Amino acid sequence: MAPIDGPRLPARSRQARQLVVFLHGYGADGNDLIEIGRQWQAWLPDAAFVAPHAPERCTQAPTGRQWFPLTMRDPAERWTGVVAARPALDAFLDAELARTGVDDGKLALVGFSQGTMMALHTGLRRRRAPAAILGYSGTLVGPEHLGEATARSAAGRPPPVLLVHGDRDDVIPVDALFDAAESLGKAEIPAQWHLSFGVAHGIDGSGLTHGGQFLAQSFGRPTPQAR
Repeated sequence: MAPIDGPRLPARSRQARQLVVFLHGYGADGNDLIEIGRQWQAWLPDAAFVAPHAPERCTQAPTGRQWFPLTMRDPAERWTGVVAARPALDAFLDAELARTGVDDGKLALVGFSQGTMMALHTGLRRRRAPAAILGYSGTLVGPEHLGEATARSAAGRPPPVLLVHGDRDDVIPVDALFDAAESLGKAEIPAQWHLSFGVAHGIDGSGLTHGGQFLAQSFGRPTPQAR
């Protein structure tokens, strides 16, 4: 699979000490999420941001990208998809950490929809646990395979997870949030969640605020106050 790349924002402090990687949804590309980094820069001045374009052209939206195809005909396609797409994403993360000089324990993965599927699948299986996994409007693929989720920090802990979902999501129903949180909890992976009321398949201001606060806390920075 060809290497992936996408738009970047350098650390506001000019010295990257953390790396935040955005993973976009089905039919979008890296430009869809990178601007969130600008909203979080004041809270995360030492974080570099990058939003890679998924490796494949989207079969349903030719101008967009996909991490893997979605036909809705094969019940196993999500699991097959995340497994197939993981090596390219892992290689990108390794290269980006080396490029920025950031320690792999200071990595955060932020996904939306299909990107959340990739963030959870890949982040929970890294050689060393990322500092945080933040998933918007997504789902945990293959909860029965969580025995493979062996990523641990230097202190031996799994990565903390925050899941954010709109209660009116008609693409990935909100039940996916509760199912994922329950499965992660059973696997002793700490998972928080935030419900955005009145929100469909998207991210609102409260979701962005909770996400930024979660990342700041995970990076060991003072918890920012909502503006």
